[in-house]
Formats: sequence, C-alpha cells, structure tokens
Amino acid sequence: MHQRLAAAQAALQGGRKAEAIEHLAALLSEAPDQPAGVYQTLAVQLYQTRRYAEADTWASQGLQRYPRSLELWNVRGVLLRRLGRLDEAVEALRAALRLQPSNISALTNLANVHLDRDDPAAAEQVLTRLVRMEPKNAEHQRLLARALRRQGRPDAALARFRQSILLDRNNVSAWLDLIGQLNEMRRYEEADETLERAAAQMPQVEKFREGRALALKRREGLDAAVAYLEGVLAESDGQAWAHRQLGVMLADVDRPRANEHLRRAVALAPDDTDTLFALAESLQRSRFGDEAANIEESYQVLRGVTALRTLTTRNKKIASEIFLRVGDYQRFDQLGSFSDLCRAFVGAGMHAPLMSLLARVRSPEDRRELVEAHRAWGRIQESFAANATIRRPPAVTGRAKLRIGLMSSDLRAHPVGYFTLPLLRHYDRERFELYCYSYKAGEEEPAQRAIAKMVDAFRWRPDITDHDAAQMIADDQLDMLIELGGSTHMNKLEVMAYKPAPLAASWLGYAHSAGPSTIDYLIVDPFMTPADPSLLIEKPLMLPHCWYSLAPEIYRAEPAVEPQAPVERNGYVTFGTANNPYKYGPELLRSWARIMARTPESRFLFIRPEGGAPSFRANMQAAFAAEGVAPERILFEPVRGKHLPFYNQIDMSLDTFPQTGGTTTCESLWMGAPVVTLVGEALYERLSYSVLSNLGLEDLCGHTVVAYEDIAVGLAADPARIGDLRRGLRARMQASPLGQTRQWAEGFFDAVAGAIAQNR
Repeated sequence: MHQRLAAAQAALQGGRKAEAIEHLAALLSEAPDQPAGVYQTLAVQLYQTRRYAEADTWASQGLQRYPRSLELWNVRGVLLRRLGRLDEAVEALRAALRLQPSNISALTNLANVHLDRDDPAAAEQVLTRLVRMEPKNAEHQRLLARALRRQGRPDAALARFRQSILLDRNNVSAWLDLIGQLNEMRRYEEADETLERAAAQMPQVEKFREGRALALKRREGLDAAVAYLEGVLAESDGQAWAHRQLGVMLADVDRPRANEHLRRAVALAPDDTDTLFALAESLQRSRFGDEAANIEESYQVLRGVTALRTLTTRNKKIASEIFLRVGDYQRFDQLGSFSDLCRAFVGAGMHAPLMSLLARVRSPEDRRELVEAHRAWGRIQESFAANATIRRPPAVTGRAKLRIGLMSSDLRAHPVGYFTLPLLRHYDRERFELYCYSYKAGEEEPAQRAIAKMVDAFRWRPDITDHDAAQMIADDQLDMLIELGGSTHMNKLEVMAYKPAPLAASWLGYAHSAGPSTIDYLIVDPFMTPADPSLLIEKPLMLPHCWYSLAPEIYRAEPAVEPQAPVERNGYVTFGTANNPYKYGPELLRSWARIMARTPESRFLFIRPEGGAPSFRANMQAAFAAEGVAPERILFEPVRGKHLPFYNQIDMSLDTFPQTGGTTTCESLWMGAPVVTLVGEALYERLSYSVLSNLGLEDLCGHTVVAYEDIAVGLAADPARIGDLRRGLRARMQASPLGQTRQWAEGFFDAVAGAIAQNR
C-alpha cells in the first residue's frame, strides 16, 4: 500500500496527473482506511481534470469515514458547485463552517455559490464578514461589489470595485468589473479613461483590447470598431478574442461573415465557454441558407456543455433560447428554476430573456413574481438614468398639434411595423404630429423607407447610446412617447427610464408591463386587460374594441383561402401551429397530444423553420408519443416568411398557453383556420381571446385546460362548422373592429389625446 502512495506522490511531483489519479483510486479501493488527506488529494486531482462527478464520489466516500474533515467538506462544496447542485453545495460548505466558522476558503466558496444561485443578498452577508476579517483582500472587495451590483446598488458597488483595485492594481477582473460598472451607469468617458489606464498598466491583457473595440464602437460607430479588429487580425490571425468580437459585432449586418469569424474563434479557443456560446447564439439567429441546419448546429454546439446551472447569466440566456427552440426541456430546467432565472436575468440587468419566461408561468405566484422582476429591472435602469441625466427643454405652450412619438426598431418589414401602419396612414394631421425613432442596425429596408415618408419625422440612429437617444427624444419636445418594441432585438427600452417625454406609454411589442415606473400607461383593450390590477405596473389606457387592426397591405387577397377545409378533402382533421417554440412546454404538448388522442386519425402540422431540425422533430414526436400518438401523425413544414399558404393544410390552430399567439392568431384566422385558445389571468394569456371576442367567437375560448381540450375535440367532430368557418372567417374579420382600420386608428388617437389632456 505504501508503494502505491509513493508512486502517486512521485507521479504528482512529475506532473503526471492521470497516473497519480490511477494510483490513488486503486489505493483507496483496496484500502479505504487511508487518511482523509488521501481522499482530498484524489478529489482535488480529479477536479483539476474536470472529472467532477468522480471527484464528488471520492469526496463523499471520504466524508463517510471522516465526517469532521473540514477540507473534505470544503472540497465537496466546490465540486457540487461545478456540478450545478448549488443547494447541496451550500449545505456542504455550511458543514465545513460549523467545524471552523472563520475558515476563509469555505466562506469565499460559500459566497461564490450564493452568487451562482443568484442570491446576492446572502452573498453580501458572507462577503461583508470576509472583508472585516481580511480588509486588504482585493478579491473579497471585488466579490462584494458584484453582490451589491446585482442588488441594484451601483454607487456602493463602484466604491468597492475601486477599493479592490487600490489593494491590487494587477487584478484584471477588478478592472474589468469597474469598467463594466461605469458603462452600466452611462459614465462612458470615465469608463474609457479607466480602460486606457488598465491597458497602459497591463498591455498584454486581451480583455482590455476587447474593451477598446467596444468603446470605439460606442464612440465612433460599428465601422470604426470593425476596422480596428481587422487591423488586429491583419497583424496576427491567431487571436481568438478578436475573431469573437468581430463575429459578435458583424452579427446584425453580415451574419455569414460573423459565423466564419466565430467558427475561427472556436477553433483557436475550443475551451473558451463564452466563444462557444457566441457561436451558438449567432447560428440560431442565422436565417440564411438552411435555417433548420443552423438551428440544429447551434443546439449541437451546446449539447456537450455541463453544469448548466453555473453558467454566466448571459450564457444562460443563450442556452435557454436554443433549448426551448428545439424542445429540450430537460436541459432548459437544468439552468435553474423559474425564480432562479427571474433573479439571474434581472440581477444581470437583462430584460429580453424575461419574455421567454412568460410561457413558463405555472401559478399565480409565478405571475406576480414576473411582475416584480420587471419592476426590479425598471428600478435598476432608473438608478442608472439618474446618474446620467438629460437636459429638458422648456415646456412647449400654445402648440396647435399634439406631438406623439413612436419608438421601435421594428418600424420596418416586421409584425410591429405592419400593425402600426393603420396609425401612420390614418392619423389626423390637423391634430397630431407623428415622430418615429428607430435604432435598427444594417441597411435601410424598403418598408422602413416607406414608413419614414408617412410621418412628420423619422429618426434612424443605429449606433446611438441610450442616453443620447433619450436626449434626442427630449429635444423633440413630445407630448407622449409610446414604445412599441419592449426589449426585443435592437430596441432600447432603457431609454424610457430617462423619461424623455412628459408622458410615456407601452403598446404592441411586448405583452407585459415593461417595468420602469417612468412609463405611465400600458395601452390595452377591454378583453386583454387582467381582472387583477396588480398584474399591471402601468395604468391601463383603454382602446374601445381591440388592441390592433389589420393593415390591408398584409391581410390581403393573396394567398387565397382554399374553400374546402382539409377535413372535407382528407376525411380526417389536421391540427397545427405556426407559433414560436419558445411558447411551447411539456404541459402544452401533453394537452395537444391528448386532443389528438381523442380525435382518431388526426394529424398535427408544425409550420415552423425548426421543423427541419432533427432534434426538434424528435422531441416533438416523443412528446406526442408519450400520450399514444404515433410519430407518423406529426407533420412538419420547415418554412419561414412564406408560411401563410400552409394554413390551407390545417383545419384549426391550437393556440399556445399560457402565452398565447398574437400575429399567428390573426394570420391563422385570415387564412380560414379557426383558433382554439386558453384564456388566463395575465395580459399575455389573453391576446387570442381579444381577437376571437372581437370576431364573436368566444365559444372557441376555454378558461381551463379541460375546457380548451374539449372545445378543440368538439370542433374537430364538426366538419361542417370547420368548413363554414374556413369559407367565412376572412369576411368576418374585415367586418369586425379588427378590419375597420380608420375607425380603430381614430379611437387610438382619441385615447392618447384624452390621456394627455387629463395630465395637463
């Protein structure tokens, strides 16, 4: 036995980890009564080779023999953190601290686990204690600053980051955190000066060169940043960081080229997690070529990633998008609970991924937690805006017209742009002036150019900062600013925190309260408004009938509706959906499968680009098979953009829940396919209910899952009604409030004018 131990020690001294691990494992298997230090050494060596599960097994076995080994409890806490078992990691580290309450290593590890768990308040308690114990430890100061930042306390975080650098001027992470904090607080000049000081002191650090590229993009625009990075690569093509940054910057303007750079970055740095996730994100946003193949590749890039719960919040966002897109709910759940993700996204100042959580709501508590998450995000943005105020021109008096602003980067060939067209076409130019604001990257689109000609002013500023955008809007002296984009891609919801107009409202682009208290109104209609006012942050601004109307350019004669329903041709019912898969979930798929199981010979058609991705197809077929529905009954049409004709292949759309369809509901009805929906409590659970109610089709709206399924099965059993609806839905929509675009626009502007008058 001594020979094995000596051989292991010799292997360690010679840097031969694999050999040392082999000797130590054999020793403990043959003679498990070895000292605790042997178990600890083996666990540490396995940890260093990323064999975390094996390491945890040996640490656990050691603790069975030595339950009072502080070192083994501490090591096991670290291993459990790496395995993503964060609650267990907390318990292991607390066990270590019960043995020695002032152990610095265990306290530091516990603080890190609390940060991973997105519990910054608990981390702050531990780190405050560590700072008292070791006031000159720069890393304790830095981690405390991170905990403070995640709680929306930017000034306190800033002071701690600076203290960390004073204690250790070579702490790269502290410099990067300080620069990031200054940028978050919109103190851009100070951030740039700090970056230059750091780069001058440590010119070899690549992160500071990346920071220069980002600062250059903000100050001088995308072209300047791209030129800088191309210059770096001209000197040496083997710099992964430059390829990654160039790929990220080019993503919105030249996706194929962006992917080339990101693939090169992964080849150069295959173990860099951020680079891997940057490639995966760009692939899943690639709509050129074979989109389904791009989606599948993005998923395969991430399939091998382990310890999903310990990913950075940004990488959790990317992973959540991709896993939901292919229906891998097991991996999605490993990212954290609903509450975990709410806290993580808000703590990182991220709003966009909250949208994916709308479809994950399962209880009244979830709904209210989501409201509070949006409110917390709003408070953080307002605190940033308070540190970078804008100039407010003197109030305008005696102006004959009301000046209304519409802010969205989707005022182009996009559903938001289409639904906005009736407002642009029908606003009373004797009463109103209409100003539009867009931050869309890339080339100007024909639809965007056409919209710009329809309004009094169209401000298109792709590279503008949040602060400067707010100042631009304030200088236009609006009476009300209406944001239409939420935090979807290329929009700037953060601008609303500056309150650049006396009154502000949200409409259309985001079916939830945005969050900032600086937004006064949420524009709604009588059907979508929640009965519980606590589910809205803003005051409801009520439209007379419906949330939007149908622009004739989009809802036009072609493609035509085939008058004969598929069931009348085929003899069996075809259900279907064109809704985005981020709205799917296990409960929804089970419900759809139960409907099919109760409807003999029925089919289900997914009209989605994901339908060509093998992983999506397999996951959907498996979900239906679990309820006894054979895979051959599940059909796929992998299409984007030109999807409307495929509604002629389905008899009815089964709506998603809890987050319902919006655009897809209108499209399905326009193409003659009725929609069955489930009505919930919150606004995003009532969009289809609003549309169907305006058409007099409330009987297609269920208020429980059982009712939803019964309505779908009942309609499937009535081919005559399916046929009648198919042949009459388009005319019905045209005759409804949805089709009366001029009257709808007049009602919209009357409601806006009334709110302005009420607040004067």
